[in-house]
Amino acid sequence: MTAKDISESPDPDLRGSLAAMRRAAAEARKIAIQTNTYIVTVKDGKIHHITADELRREADREDKG
Repeated sequence: MTAKDISESPDPDLRGSLAAMRRAAAEARKIAIQTNTYIVTVKDGKIHHITADELRREADREDKG
C-alpha cells in the first residue's frame, strides 16, 4: 500500500494510521536525542543505526529550512 492508498481508505482507522506512525517516529527521534541514543530503521531491507548526533543535525537542517 502507498500513502495515497491509505489516505483514501474507507476505514477511518487506517486513514489515521499514517499520521500516527509519523507522530510516533518524531517522538522516537526526540527521545533518542534527549537520551543520546540511536534509533534503528530499516530501509531497502537493510538495517541502519542513526545516532543522536545525526538526528540533531537533521533536526537543525529542518529548523533552518
